[in-house]
Amino acid sequence: MTGPVFEVLAPGGHDRKERVELLSKMGFTWANIDDEEYWLDQLVVMNRETYQELEEASACLWRILDRTVRYVHGNRHLYELIGIPEILWDMLDICPLPEENQISRYARFDYAVSHDGSIKLYELNADTPTGYVEASVVTPWMCREAGIDSPNVQMKGLIAEAWGMEQPDTAACIAYGEHLEDSGTIDALVRHSGLDIQCVDCLELSIDHGIVKDGTGREIKRMFALYPKEWMAVDDAGDALAYSIETGKLELFNSPHSILLQSKGLLAAAWGLYELGILYNDGEREIIEKYILPTYNKPVFSGSYVSKSMFGREGGSVQMFDSGGELEIKDEDGFDTSELFPSVYQLRANLPAIPTVVGERRLLTGMFMINGKPCGLLGRAGGLITGNTSHFIAIGVR
Repeated sequence: MTGPVFEVLAPGGHDRKERVELLSKMGFTWANIDDEEYWLDQLVVMNRETYQELEEASACLWRILDRTVRYVHGNRHLYELIGIPEILWDMLDICPLPEENQISRYARFDYAVSHDGSIKLYELNADTPTGYVEASVVTPWMCREAGIDSPNVQMKGLIAEAWGMEQPDTAACIAYGEHLEDSGTIDALVRHSGLDIQCVDCLELSIDHGIVKDGTGREIKRMFALYPKEWMAVDDAGDALAYSIETGKLELFNSPHSILLQSKGLLAAAWGLYELGILYNDGEREIIEKYILPTYNKPVFSGSYVSKSMFGREGGSVQMFDSGGELEIKDEDGFDTSELFPSVYQLRANLPAIPTVVGERRLLTGMFMINGKPCGLLGRAGGLITGNTSHFIAIGVR
């Protein structure tokens, strides 16, 4: 490998207030959150060789996890093992599986990419990833300013391609118009799709005999929603929504089966199948061994490890244990879903430390997968656990 994996460029000395206002006009209205700097006006540059390996690894892992979902599909014992709520089992079995590598058309891998170039997969958000505006709008803008390449310029075209195939008539999130990040995310997705799509608040939807309607009484038939599917197990209207999907009155995009990809238990299933010598060919086994961290349903490690809910988000429920098996740090900011869903236990791989304008932080590297293609880097700078108080920092490629 030539050169360092990461170079953190010095801040450009711009007026932050003016740039925040400019970003707001571009659709990124949450650069500051409650007077805190969420967006760091600073660019991380990744070595091209490392990026190419990350891109190739993501494409391979995507195919491997797609095969794993098809192995799990229809096996209710495995559904239970990877934490899929029982209310969703009929829906998963009744609805046809999407074509190969298209179970989710909008997803994001999260990696620990270390300073020595090693790449380890933390998890896959295959259901409702955010960070789209940061990656597709802000990152290319910052890279252009610095004369740095950005693979993220592909993202808009791939969204148009994916949504053109799915043809949703509605995009939804909780508290649309009030929650800046989620509202801004679906607004950008709709804008980049080029389609005429209504944006609505999930809380204003009604369901009657499987028919889903928005607050104006308009029937919804095809919907993209930033609504985690596991919430159907705990929300009052969850069973009604599941019924509308089972009966074909509502089609969801991403597909219902994206929850199988979403579960962190799927990584435990993949690792277990790898150890048993089942399903995968020699090339796939090499990819699994190199990039997937050993993951189990029980804490079987003799060294340091991490525990997290199979459906934890934004760092919620993450606990890190030291080499002696003692709890070292736990997330205190995110919502702990480990009381609702089972946990997985993963070999610990710490994020690399980088200097930033707000001090030393740990860098989480995200790679968007849109329409089955790795296409966009997302940087998050935070602590050992990347929680909801972490910062967005753009990543470009040398």
